[in-house]
Amino acid sequence: MKRQLILIMTDTQRYDMVNCYRETGLSTPNIDRLAADGVRYKRAYTAQPVCGPARACLFTGLYPACSGSWGNGMALGDNVKTIGQRLRDHGITCAYIGKWHLDGTDYFGNGICPDGWEEDYWYDMRRYLEELSVEERMKSRVFQTMDFETVPDDFTYGSRVAAKALSFLKQHREEDYFLVVSFDEPHFPFLCPPPYDRMYRDYEFPKSPAVYDTLDGKPGYQKIWAAEAPKPDRDGLTIKNPYFFGCNSYVDELIGRITTHIPEEAMILYTSDHGDLLDSHSLFAKGPAAYDDVTRIPFIIRNPQGVRGGVYERQPVSHISVCPTVMEYFGLPIPKLFPGTSLLETSRDLCAPAAPYVFMEFARFEQDHDHYGGFQLMKAVTDERYKLSVNLLSEDEFYDLKEDPYECCNLIWDERYLKERNRLHDALLDRMCQDRDPFRGYYWENRPWRKDVPAPSWRYRGYTRQREHEEYEPRQLDFFNGLVMNHPQRLKRSGGKLDGFETLDQLLNWMRVYDQDS
Repeated sequence: MKRQLILIMTDTQRYDMVNCYRETGLSTPNIDRLAADGVRYKRAYTAQPVCGPARACLFTGLYPACSGSWGNGMALGDNVKTIGQRLRDHGITCAYIGKWHLDGTDYFGNGICPDGWEEDYWYDMRRYLEELSVEERMKSRVFQTMDFETVPDDFTYGSRVAAKALSFLKQHREEDYFLVVSFDEPHFPFLCPPPYDRMYRDYEFPKSPAVYDTLDGKPGYQKIWAAEAPKPDRDGLTIKNPYFFGCNSYVDELIGRITTHIPEEAMILYTSDHGDLLDSHSLFAKGPAAYDDVTRIPFIIRNPQGVRGGVYERQPVSHISVCPTVMEYFGLPIPKLFPGTSLLETSRDLCAPAAPYVFMEFARFEQDHDHYGGFQLMKAVTDERYKLSVNLLSEDEFYDLKEDPYECCNLIWDERYLKERNRLHDALLDRMCQDRDPFRGYYWENRPWRKDVPAPSWRYRGYTRQREHEEYEPRQLDFFNGLVMNHPQRLKRSGGKLDGFETLDQLLNWMRVYDQDS
């Protein structure tokens, strides 16, 4: 049986900008049809609500902090392998068509096809711009172009991405393959042809209770963020962005062009990189916040051997599970390096368990011009009911999503929630240690509201972790004995003088076995 998997993604599409998640008056019939033919995941989250780091998670299987790409304009580490490389090395054809944002250059990319992906189909935004004249390039970067002239469908980046995807599907219909179709739409500059450019001229996106959050009791950095574009009259506020919403429906139409040509026996995975705050919590755009408005994304799996028209709501899920799901779909072992678990079984059984926690993070928006507050470290965790956000340089947040689904009331100091708050905190700290997170340290543990943790220690939790990247490198050696490690995560020991051994053989024997207790 052929194994064919198509991952379709959009950019800056909140979960509730898709009709099958919330009826708002926005039209997305093709994505809705995909949900009706597969499994819609009720609560799905990005790993980081910024374009580049979100993609780093999606296409490496690692959290952004561990991949090297923890801000826009920051390239992946040279020993980090993409899912394209991993599958290609098992003989599977891989093509990536559309926005990449992982080569460490500017927003558009460098035009160079990275290792693991088919050169003939590589089409990042730089390749698109290089097809245009100087005047066309400038027109392509401002939505005001639509105020003066009609934008032809075949002028848009999305249309050309869709055309290349259709060509790939036709040429490779008899092969195993993994195809990524990565639309920039509905991200700025929102270019779209008729009728989408006029469809939402008089439309207002319905306000949720989150729009009325005035940030009382919220972190100070969020108040500074809100002050950048203050809108104090929440009652009089209208959420109008006709080109953004028009482009949202346009990209749905582009997705429909592709899905109608995908074989029934192929698997489709659809998602977006992150959302947009749209004035929720008095904030705009995206940045260092874990609110659902910006971190929760649409996520659908159409598995030909799976549930049709189902909704998975047992647990929240994460983009960190995409690479393990892809590996399992192709019958390949899931690398030990991956912190995520496959979701393939949940697409067949709506009662199957997912991971107990979903983790999110933030480090910086972009490297070259920090007009979004620069360096702002955040680590967040959520489960079926609660969400904790540790904002390292500011105040922290805790929400009861059952009682407060719009995250308006910060309960970080509420002692009624001490047990659940600390449970999520412990899970977050453990995850950082397990993942070899380069930002880990005692300052994440010793928060002012956490009274039961040890005093700060220079050695912190006393654990070390080495990489298990054995598909591409030899098993790593232990620093203190030079031998092949038994356990990647174990207690550290001092490198100083060791006493209490009567013979050299005793010392060497201890060194051989000391790391067996992980």
